[in-house]
Amino acid sequence: MSGAISIIPVARIRSDFGGKFGIPRQSGVVPELRAEIIFEPDFRERDALRGIEGFSHLWLIWGFSENFGREWSPTVRPPRLGGNTRLGVFATRSPVRPNPLGLSCVKLEGVELSTPDGPVLRVSGADLMDGTPIFDIKPYVPYADAHPDALGGFAAEEWERGLAVEIPPELAARFPAEKLDALRGVLAQDPRPAYQREGGHVYGMNFAGHEVKFTVSGGVLTVTDII
Repeated sequence: MSGAISIIPVARIRSDFGGKFGIPRQSGVVPELRAEIIFEPDFRERDALRGIEGFSHLWLIWGFSENFGREWSPTVRPPRLGGNTRLGVFATRSPVRPNPLGLSCVKLEGVELSTPDGPVLRVSGADLMDGTPIFDIKPYVPYADAHPDALGGFAAEEWERGLAVEIPPELAARFPAEKLDALRGVLAQDPRPAYQREGGHVYGMNFAGHEVKFTVSGGVLTVTDII
């Protein structure tokens, strides 16, 4: 069987990421991140969620919406390897793919069946930009999905690039207090591109409706402004 297959979003994510920069490179690495799954009007059916509260985690199949129509390459440069080594696209999770689909495992924090947006799923650990289309949602099944003895290839070890994060009190006061831990977690992951490590550069990240500017020196990330 060949030919194009048409799929449509069943939902979209509502998250604090207004752009791609700063989004964790994998789901679950910043558990403090909170997001909501808002269903498209045709899929706002309570019955479609019956039994979902019995699962602690969900798989999201979603689209790299800013890469739709972008030409793919058979090899890519994973950030994990410093952006200097090429590997096959199917041996990576690069967003530039023949079909720009992403896969994320998120924790289900709650189910709200009656909201102005219809049924809403509240999740944590999502690595999706605000408005990202979600094409399917499936429950995480531990006995089948967990493989403790699995090999991780070039990504076998946890990516320990943690930075110490310093946010001056006067700047922290400009930011929603309930989201400060999530901001610290995101910044500690070192959002900078793998190929850009020179000191003194000022970076800007859109998060929770604020523009967060920062610099990195050694192993310390310092927030310089919050707008």
